[in-house]
Amino acid sequence: MSSPLFTIDLGTPVSKAVDWLTLHLGGVFDAISSVMTELVNAVLFVLTAPHMLVVTAVFTVLAFLARKWGFAAFTVVAFLLIQGMGLWTEAMQSLAVVLVASVLAVAIGVPIGVWAARGPVASAVVRPVLDFMQTLPVFVYLIPAVFFFGIGLVPGVVATTVFAIPPAVRLTELGIRQVDKEVVEAAHAFGAKPRQILREVQLPLALPSIMAGVNQVIMLALSMVVIAGMVGAAGLGTVVVRGISQLDVGVGFQGGLAVVFLAIFLDRTTGALATPRRRRPRKNRAVSPPAAADEASTLAPEPAVTASA
Repeated sequence: MSSPLFTIDLGTPVSKAVDWLTLHLGGVFDAISSVMTELVNAVLFVLTAPHMLVVTAVFTVLAFLARKWGFAAFTVVAFLLIQGMGLWTEAMQSLAVVLVASVLAVAIGVPIGVWAARGPVASAVVRPVLDFMQTLPVFVYLIPAVFFFGIGLVPGVVATTVFAIPPAVRLTELGIRQVDKEVVEAAHAFGAKPRQILREVQLPLALPSIMAGVNQVIMLALSMVVIAGMVGAAGLGTVVVRGISQLDVGVGFQGGLAVVFLAIFLDRTTGALATPRRRRPRKNRAVSPPAAADEASTLAPEPAVTASA
């Protein structure tokens, strides 16, 4: 067996850095943990305080507004099945974590995307970081989160937030870069300041791309929530992990099916926000015969040569 030319121990300095951060910034991590816990508990209270049928009715209305009757019917059946399987509380726990993590990821990712769209230097700095984040194995996100926040809900929320940031950054940058340069130059010509151009021209025109990024953030957050069940984050991930650890196919299937229902609901609902609504074409107004004759006479070409008497 051949020996390597040289060895590099990158694990030891990383471990020392984690120990130093845990020792000197323990108060900061405790504060973050408290804020995360309160946010998730507040959202979970909103989702679980009303009766299950009331929440299902609200979801159905959202589905109808997004995709009309077919998707509304699917939403009713899906959430009634979740209730029937006895996974309503777990589904709402996962939904609460997804909502909190998605809001945090969008709040962090959109400003970074705006900054990256302002110049090539910023984009060159951000892009390799995003590539690194998106190629990193999913389970690796859980390691520092567990070291800093322990086992439970908070490391799941933190890992989910970090994991879901890249789509918000990329699609915000893409949307702003795709804004027509002539429109931006016209705003400059009318004396608009850079902040006004960003707020009143670029962001509104880039909104479909930004909303597509929000959709991707939510989907990535949902996928990470299931994996976060391995570190004790309550929700459907715990059900799936229990089914795998106990080799209980039924439990695992029910948990996975509930995750699929949540994913379809969130994807179709938020995807409708990213799709511009089509306007119905206006019908041509009926033209009265005299008006049509007058219009035809005005449009008809005059004879080039008049007949001589």
